[in-house]
Amino acid sequence: MAQFGQTFNVDELPADSGGNFEPLPAGWYQVTVAGAELKTTKAGTGEYIAVRYDVVAPTHQGRVVFGNLNIKNQNPKAEEIGRQQLGNLMRAIGLTSVTDTDELIGGSCSIKLSVTKSEQYGDGNDVKGWKAIEGGAVPAPASGGSAPWAK
Repeated sequence: MAQFGQTFNVDELPADSGGNFEPLPAGWYQVTVAGAELKTTKAGTGEYIAVRYDVVAPTHQGRVVFGNLNIKNQNPKAEEIGRQQLGNLMRAIGLTSVTDTDELIGGSCSIKLSVTKSEQYGDGNDVKGWKAIEGGAVPAPASGGSAPWAK
């Protein structure tokens, strides 16, 4: 048991904003990489980069999409695909090399989403492609303020 050190009254706490967790429609979206973290696979025998993409255009601004890039895996084909995907992301955001996941953060590109059907986990999105944004500019974050990843 852990004491809070204060009392929480339900009437004083914010209610759920009713966020939309339905998958985005399949198609291309302009995004900013808002997070990238190296994680160990559930089996403990590989590594992947968990990437958070924040949608900035052309629709669904403010929505978040997550994707994994398999960079070390006992299955050589899975590792090859994951490394191809990492290369595609790097080319799309204009990086020639990386040594740290933080180098991906703040990069902007377009991602192609598909919708996957799953009765067990609920429908979701998969990132199926990456490309540079035409014209090289990305719209400002939907909040209108500075992006949390800006340094």
